[in-house]
Amino acid sequence: MRGLLVALLLSLAVAGGWAQSGGKKVLVLQATAYTSSVRETDSTPFLTATGMRTRLGVLAVSPDLLKVLPYGTKVRLKDLGSVYGRGRGQFDYLFRDRIFVVADVMHPRMREKVDVWLPDRATALRFGRRVVSLEVVEYPRR
Repeated sequence: MRGLLVALLLSLAVAGGWAQSGGKKVLVLQATAYTSSVRETDSTPFLTATGMRTRLGVLAVSPDLLKVLPYGTKVRLKDLGSVYGRGRGQFDYLFRDRIFVVADVMHPRMREKVDVWLPDRATALRFGRRVVSLEVVEYPRR
């Protein structure tokens, strides 16, 4: 049964399926973490694509997701565990009561993924590749 649940979560993460949760849009995606180092970013590691300074609460999305999660979108994240189905909720302490804002973009080769900015490399490495539930709180005003 657990294997079936993991397979279902993984297929949703790969497909990037939208769901409705109490009138709010929820997206299940694969997530990784990044820090402000030149080897993980560009020559301006503390600035996002929108010009915002990096901080806990900054989210980068793959270019294909910018259509549904444009810059400035505010979201909540929930840790669903590693892509192998382990450690569910392990990183919820970083997500609890925090609104994330889409302020950066990932490399063009990435598809249907998000990247969470973290202040240190050790935590980012422990974060690894996980599945997260992303709930849209507010879209930016046009």
